[in-house]
Amino acid sequence: MRTESNEAVRNALRAFLPDEAIVSYRLFGNGHINDTYLVECTEGYPRFVLQRINGEVFQNLEALNSNVELVTEFLREKITASGGDPDRETLNLYPAKDGQKHYTDERGQCWRLTLYIEDSVCYDQVEKPEDFYLSGKGFGQFQRMLAEFPAEKLTETIPDFHDTPKRLAALLRAVEADPWGYAGRVQKELEFVAAHEADTHVAMDMLRAGDLPLRVTHNDTKLNNIMFDAVTGEVLCVVDLDTIMPGLSIFDFGDSIRFGANTGAEDEQDLRKVSLSLELFECYVKGFLEGSGGILTDTEIRMLPMGAKLMTLECGIRFLTDYLEGSVYFRTAYPDHNLVRARSQFALVADMERKWDEMVKIVEKYA
Repeated sequence: MRTESNEAVRNALRAFLPDEAIVSYRLFGNGHINDTYLVECTEGYPRFVLQRINGEVFQNLEALNSNVELVTEFLREKITASGGDPDRETLNLYPAKDGQKHYTDERGQCWRLTLYIEDSVCYDQVEKPEDFYLSGKGFGQFQRMLAEFPAEKLTETIPDFHDTPKRLAALLRAVEADPWGYAGRVQKELEFVAAHEADTHVAMDMLRAGDLPLRVTHNDTKLNNIMFDAVTGEVLCVVDLDTIMPGLSIFDFGDSIRFGANTGAEDEQDLRKVSLSLELFECYVKGFLEGSGGILTDTEIRMLPMGAKLMTLECGIRFLTDYLEGSVYFRTAYPDHNLVRARSQFALVADMERKWDEMVKIVEKYA
């Protein structure tokens, strides 16, 4: 993360607020992509969160801003109509002085200002099963609240993000090019992917056939993107909407399971520690289906286990591709880091297959 200069931050704030209203600001949170600041203001103003959107990661800023604005406006109307608190139950974009919901400075850096959600808290890791249940409930509610939003109005800001056949094609191109001479080291992993080639097509084929509906998806369904009420512990809202795009509900569900229900780390080197926690899987299924409130189709619910398997397989394919290309996308701590990550994902896929019948029964139980 590149931290902006004090002058750049101050100038960005002035685009939204009177200079005399700004008391102080400080770095806030632990995100790795955007620069984020908590802004203290004089009496009469709320606290704010200022963010510089990383244009190196998000290259289509116009589409990103449009997606966020459309979704938050829709949610605000929905929450207001249901008697909720729109200032706490969704992100609220504060307009710049020119009326826009974002500001672009003279260097082309894009900024946005949102209301800080008071008396809220988020968690970086699952400390107890209840945390994962509430995370599932939060992302399920997100699906329910946006069920009537026309997903086709959103732009796919990261093209083909979860088009798994295209991810596989990218891997095969990397194997053929083999710029670093690594392909000979990963034959076992390539054999695993080849054995699962049919799985990579399932979701996209069902989408094209109309068997799975296109929905608004968050695409970064980690626990720390849920805000909880600090007093009641209940879910308040989903945050970090930069990757919001049209997609499939099973993608958001599956990525949560891939990351949150793994008994090992994403880059665990001892693959004996990598497995699917059926306890955490059940907690998330229960929360996700409760939160979604019946808006998911029978086919979507039936495909939830496949969503978990597919997102894990796809992530392993992406790690392996990046390894072969010299680790140019994912940040690494050592030369074989992406290979270790890929192996961990494939081990988790294999464990899901061993526990497949139990996963299906758990989904049926809560369906």
